[in-house]
Amino acid sequence: MATGSADSGAWATPADGGGLQAPFVIPATALLQERRPRTLKQGDTFAVFDHNGDAIAGPGSPEGLYHRDTRYLSGFALTIEGACPILLSSTVRDDNAVLSCDLTNPDLYGDDGHCWLDHDLLHIGRSRLLWQAGCFERLIVRNYDMIRRRVRIGIAFGADFADIFEVRGARRARRGTMHPAELERAGVVLSYTGLDDRRRTTRIMFDPPPDRLAGDRVEFTLDLAPRERRSLFVAILCDREAEREPCLGFFRAMRNARRALRRSASRAAAVSTSHESFNETVRRSVSDIYMLLTDEPEGPYPYAGIPWYSTVFGRDALITAWEVLWLDPMIARGVISYLAANQAVDIEPESDAEPGKILHEVRHGEMAELGEVPFRRYYGSVDATPLFVMLCGAYFGQTGDLATIRTLWKPIEAALRWIETFGDRDGDGFVEYERQAANGLANQGWKDSYDAVFHADGTLAEGPIALAEVQAYVYAAYVAAATMARALGDAVRGGAFEAKADALRTKFDAAFFDAALGTYAIALDGRKRPCRVRSSNAGHALFTGIAFEDRAAVVASTLMAPASFSGWGVRTIASGEARYNPMSYHNGSVWPHDNALVAAGLARYGYRRDAARILEGIFDASLYLDLSRLPELICGFGRQRSRGPTFYPVACIPQAWAAAAPLSALRPCLGFDFDPATNIVSFDHPVLPRFLQEVRLSRIAVVGGTIDIALYGTGSQVVVDVLRRDTAVKVVTTT
Repeated sequence: MATGSADSGAWATPADGGGLQAPFVIPATALLQERRPRTLKQGDTFAVFDHNGDAIAGPGSPEGLYHRDTRYLSGFALTIEGACPILLSSTVRDDNAVLSCDLTNPDLYGDDGHCWLDHDLLHIGRSRLLWQAGCFERLIVRNYDMIRRRVRIGIAFGADFADIFEVRGARRARRGTMHPAELERAGVVLSYTGLDDRRRTTRIMFDPPPDRLAGDRVEFTLDLAPRERRSLFVAILCDREAEREPCLGFFRAMRNARRALRRSASRAAAVSTSHESFNETVRRSVSDIYMLLTDEPEGPYPYAGIPWYSTVFGRDALITAWEVLWLDPMIARGVISYLAANQAVDIEPESDAEPGKILHEVRHGEMAELGEVPFRRYYGSVDATPLFVMLCGAYFGQTGDLATIRTLWKPIEAALRWIETFGDRDGDGFVEYERQAANGLANQGWKDSYDAVFHADGTLAEGPIALAEVQAYVYAAYVAAATMARALGDAVRGGAFEAKADALRTKFDAAFFDAALGTYAIALDGRKRPCRVRSSNAGHALFTGIAFEDRAAVVASTLMAPASFSGWGVRTIASGEARYNPMSYHNGSVWPHDNALVAAGLARYGYRRDAARILEGIFDASLYLDLSRLPELICGFGRQRSRGPTFYPVACIPQAWAAAAPLSALRPCLGFDFDPATNIVSFDHPVLPRFLQEVRLSRIAVVGGTIDIALYGTGSQVVVDVLRRDTAVKVVTTT
């Protein structure tokens, strides 16, 4: 599996004999879920551990501690008398602040073959968290035997300082210099100087000091009376000075990390329902979103996902922010403000940058700094720019915050100019893409695998390529620009943008709709030939409103037909298409975020029951997943009775736009909207999915305050009840 972006398999390119040649491959040597990975993130630091709390690096393994795209800890393994402990339980707190593992000893034998310690007599509790480029752990060892026990607790460790792209499979001709370990009184310093002349250090500290200390392991000897327990503390610091006392550092970090998560999550509206399992899915989704947030100078910004994409991505953040706009509009403000501040101003072919274009990806690792990968500041996505204008409009429509829009109006205008100039390369009225960077992404929509855009016979489309959903986003960008321009007092420009939207809508219908196919073509190739393939992309046309009303019924029918709807969600490509493969990244898989947008599109045209079916599929899939956490994608095999979904081998989990999907998909079912100009909350023909009888929405932000609302299912009807309001907001229900 090869990928080059937060949502891509795009580094894979055809090779001789039809194989794959991929300079930056994610090797699918094992299913990540097999090891039940435990993930933590805080700021620019994230970690992936196995269910024991260890990190065992190997080919294709992402385990370790990372900071700004470099792995600062590649190995970390706990032993009891040299043996691996037995796992009792392992979980991440509901707020994602702390990883907790419960372990016990196996049967331990002496050299004579005699078992000198039976299993399950020693308990080891591990608690671990991240804070400010550091990983802090407390181990509590307790003796439950009736006699005193003397045991050795060992920790082996290592740091390879691999760039994230190396971990993903890239092979480098040269690397920098690994330095010998430096031993300190109570710890070790591991270091590496890269080809970028930057020295990176991992400082590992122990409290109390270990009894034995080496450059790759430590050992503690504990003499424990019956029921006695001892605590050991570890601090692993990335490019940081030593902690004076790792013990106090752990408690200080725990307090600060939990406070920070609680403070940011307190902005969000709350969702509770009559179904406790769905409530668990919602709680994990909210926790994942706020864990993935990083505070940038412009505001909160959701990093795309762990392990491969824990950094700034444009498209992913824009869609994530739209998905949770009704829960926390401050995320959207942070995203549009950051992307406006980092908008391209010059033509730079090596990074696919053009004036007005919105950022695709930012990387901080050694390979990016050296130009070995093009992603240091990379602009190679065709959809981020119209999505930026869309989100600006959606944010304004949700909040009425004209001051922010006025501040961002110049970047919005620059984005619109890019759409009409660089975006429309041949002047035909459609936005196309064709990479400028020789090693950039070949496909630049969200489905950016090398084979994601093809004709009915399976032949790959040649560029410049105009994707169906990109034209839909451009249409929505014009509609949003018209609204914002009028609000800023420029009715003439508002009318001009509206006229452009109308013209594009007509042109799109003529070029993309295929009556025989029953949907929109996925794209036009460089010769303006439609790629006649049934895909989920058509659902994005419903999402933005570019589809004419008389097209909606047949498009909805095609999306919800068995060839497209797997039971878990709508497939990226319908079964029966030439390149359909339910195990592929983009040609038959099911993506939660994609389905959230499709659900919104179906509801927009009145198909709320179909939107509810999609939400049901997403939720049902979460019931089979560890921690009720939705991954980036699942395989597109059809749902079978008494069987869960089929996992995709290297899917990121958590992934921001996947985490937001159930929250996002609930809104169109309820027909929920808010107009800040009139201060009216509306519910248009609300529908509850079959598994819900009640939904409560608390602290929904409206002008001047918040409101709490409950919806109750009564037969085929849904009753809306206002539980609390602290401002003069009006609630309107249409049934």
